Amino acid sequence: MTLQIGTHTLENRLFVAPMAGVTDRPFRMLCRELGAGYAVSEMVTSRKELWGTLKTSRRANHDGEPGPIAVQIAGTDADMMAEATVYNIERGAQIIDINMGCPAKKVCNKWAGSALMRDEPLALEIVQAVVDAAQPFNVPVTLKMRTGWSHDHRNAVKLARDFESAGVQMLTVHGRTREQGYKGHAEYDTIAAVKAAVRVPVVANGDIRSPEKARDVLAVTGADAVMIGRAAQGRPWIFREIAHFLETGTHRAPPLVAEVRRLLLDHLVEHYALYGDYSGVRTARKHIGWYVRTLPGGEEFRGRMNTIEDCGEQLRAVGDYFDGLADHMDRMPVQHLADGDPSGEEEAACAVD
Repeated sequence: MTLQIGTHTLENRLFVAPMAGVTDRPFRMLCRELGAGYAVSEMVTSRKELWGTLKTSRRANHDGEPGPIAVQIAGTDADMMAEATVYNIERGAQIIDINMGCPAKKVCNKWAGSALMRDEPLALEIVQAVVDAAQPFNVPVTLKMRTGWSHDHRNAVKLARDFESAGVQMLTVHGRTREQGYKGHAEYDTIAAVKAAVRVPVVANGDIRSPEKARDVLAVTGADAVMIGRAAQGRPWIFREIAHFLETGTHRAPPLVAEVRRLLLDHLVEHYALYGDYSGVRTARKHIGWYVRTLPGGEEFRGRMNTIEDCGEQLRAVGDYFDGLADHMDRMPVQHLADGDPSGEEEAACAVD
């Protein structure tokens, strides 16, 4: 089942969530290869003085990436967000996504991300400025938000109507308030209410960790698509597992250890190419840790991995580890993640700069 955003037809209704420090170009392309129909970039700041930094240039790197290229921007000033819109479109963005969902203190303390949901006039001013800036380029604008700021301040439905009226063409709702962060359980009633209130596509996000959960969330919310973030960390094949289940009602077999070995090693090579030797070996550690966290000897291997400071040595160590696994297990175990943030990096998961 495809989905339309502006002139773009998405391959399916399984999306990769934008997570700063995680969903860089190599990770997005891997998820697309393994069944995701759409991937949004890491959050890019609207602060012009930071556009030339190495961090921002890496986040804006889409070399060789299949379209549509979707760039998420964040900020608190309407004029700056409009300027960031044009800047990113001129550098290849085909869809602009506005971040009003990040709960990180680093972002919310600057009144960006989900903090904007507390100031409805400013939120709407920003949305209108971004839509107006994108319109001459025929680039659609989408937006990600939460159910509200706190338990007593859930305003996603009202804002959704306002954003649709301003020209936003798709809305993603994470089923938690900013106050919750990633704690507790996502609730889907508000997402269902948003879907009932607007005509544009609505995407459900939060706690989708299995094919059955994806099916159930689609059913209970009526959403047009689901967005998966933390559950794809170390398990990017979750997209093809969900796609297979939604189509057939049966489970696809977990990947062979040999396939995961190949996928991870290829991912690491692309990761090093983007980040360089010094940063590459260090930023790859979290990805490796997510892959091995439930595997035999995974914790011990993670500890050893954190002492390696050479890309070639890291690549060989990963290959040797998976070769050892293949000696006593054929396929990867099925993973059902516990509640909460599996990475232990809630604040970093969407921090900007």
